[in-house]
Amino acid sequence: MNLPKIGEPLTQDHLDFLNALSKSCRRSIVEMTTNAQSGHPGGSCSVIDYLALIYGFIVSQTGEDVVVSNGHVSPAVYSILGHMGYIPLEEAVKGFRKVGEIYEGHITRHVRGVTYGTGPLGIGVSVASGFAMAEKMKQTDRKVFGLVGDGESDEGQVYEMMHFANKYKLNNYILFMDHNRVQLTDSTKSIMPINPKATWESAGWKAIEVDGHDFGAMWKALGEAYASDKPVILIGETVMGKGVSFMEAEGVADKATWHGIAPSKENTEKELSGPLALLDEERQRINDFRARIQWQPPEPAHVESLSEMPEVKTGKPMILEAGTKSDCRSAYGKALLNLAELNDNILASTADLGGSVKTAVMGKAFPERHLEVGIAEQHMVSLAGGMSLHGYIPFTSTFGAFMSSRAKDQARVNDINQTNVKMVATHCGLSVGEDGPTHQAIDDMGSFVGFFNTHVIEPADANQTDHIIRYIASHYGNFYVRMGRHKFEVILKEDGTPFYDEHYQFEYSKADLLRTGEAVTVVAGGSMVSQAVHVADQLKGEVSVEVIAISSLKSIDLDVLLPSLEKTGKLITIEDHNPYNGLASQVNAVIAQEGLSVVINNMGVREYQLSGTADQLYDEAGIGPSDLEAACRNI
Repeated sequence: MNLPKIGEPLTQDHLDFLNALSKSCRRSIVEMTTNAQSGHPGGSCSVIDYLALIYGFIVSQTGEDVVVSNGHVSPAVYSILGHMGYIPLEEAVKGFRKVGEIYEGHITRHVRGVTYGTGPLGIGVSVASGFAMAEKMKQTDRKVFGLVGDGESDEGQVYEMMHFANKYKLNNYILFMDHNRVQLTDSTKSIMPINPKATWESAGWKAIEVDGHDFGAMWKALGEAYASDKPVILIGETVMGKGVSFMEAEGVADKATWHGIAPSKENTEKELSGPLALLDEERQRINDFRARIQWQPPEPAHVESLSEMPEVKTGKPMILEAGTKSDCRSAYGKALLNLAELNDNILASTADLGGSVKTAVMGKAFPERHLEVGIAEQHMVSLAGGMSLHGYIPFTSTFGAFMSSRAKDQARVNDINQTNVKMVATHCGLSVGEDGPTHQAIDDMGSFVGFFNTHVIEPADANQTDHIIRYIASHYGNFYVRMGRHKFEVILKEDGTPFYDEHYQFEYSKADLLRTGEAVTVVAGGSMVSQAVHVADQLKGEVSVEVIAISSLKSIDLDVLLPSLEKTGKLITIEDHNPYNGLASQVNAVIAQEGLSVVINNMGVREYQLSGTADQLYDEAGIGPSDLEAACRNI
């Protein structure tokens, strides 16, 4: 059997092979879900014909990316990967959804051949567009294939992605919709009626309706997709449970019976020895094909978080002089521009806020590497996750209130996939001022502090911001860097020179001792550091205040903190954030674990504020300079 070329019709030999392959895959799907007594067999059977087609005749030869956004169809994915010889099929069948095995219920990057692990719906289509955008920027001729469910298309993120793909003319992106008309609990007609063709065409895509179980028709549709100058969605009219006799009738009737129910062992045994029994000649066709496979996926590998990337040129920090007032976000924009000048793989993306988050400075110099996604924070973060796995270093920015709430799910899935995304959020805390409580992010650090592969950082001033941005660019992993909006003076040493000068080296988890004292320890974060230093200097001779700046929220520097607390026995934490899941909670946990007996006053934002300047709101919230002075005197 010669492999077909795009644009040429399939022969009978091709069809006989594909029928054998998909039949064998269906056997594995039924076996997997039966052995686990859980899983999603119905949708797996409705997409397997398309997967058999693209893996058999395209991916096995080219290694082009496939992102399965409806990750619950993992039995189909593991089955086709096993039949390609990429993973041990028998191991996947027996180990599916079993403790200690890598074959999770939703696809995972632990499995060889899986490019991005998915589960929460809507995310994978954005990741796939990130892969496609990366290939476009590298000027390759490679395609990216994505899968999306019809029920999944209820998700708003899918709409965010479709407009982005149209804007950036991702004609190398081919998406297949599993339009089996069934969602988890009922039919799409009952849950949420959709008109896929009209929807996607209205967003500028080429939409092709095709029988998702007709190999010849799908191959012809792929030929049209390859020739298109637009992103393409193949709307595959499929049947849930297709090819399994005791499931298919329910799927034809648009019933959700087999969405997430495992077959009984009795039904499976009858099916495997009956309708899904594999003939010797069918096995031979599959075995003969394996010798034709040209591409092998790499073994799963994850870069260790915080590991240095020496290939990144970090440049020299741009230090502001003593007495200079600046916001941290402006320092971010300047450092980002410098990094982009030195490194071709530095990207920036924003959600209609380039001027506010200061990435527009880079965008003006390098418009091709500044991606404007529109007001689409969820898509933006998943897009960055995809691009980071294709060799780019994406800085993605919006206001803290939006990054930490609207895009938290997307950041969490990036965290699970151990991507390399630099989330830089501005307008955090009461620093945003007059915009009011909807925009005053006072709980944002708590959104990320529980993630295992995302590091939360808050710079103390503009000079430290510059150092931090260069650090995260050159160290692998996901970062959330938060900063405010208002301007304040750079922090100085006692000799009047900038503390965070050109000789300073940012080190993740390292705290900075800014002032030494004997009576009370003040631990501050963000813009409160400058205030703490000012108060310590004002009280000099009256109250001896030790000031420690903590920028790495998830890793408290015990070497600096503990000796200070053992000396003073009194602690004040102060932050432009609530004290329940920010700096105070992290420091308090360390103190409790160490068994220290310390008098503690946690100063933070304890209720929503209204409009006002940053300084006015700090006073209203009880974290202004006079409040800190009183706390230092009275603790």
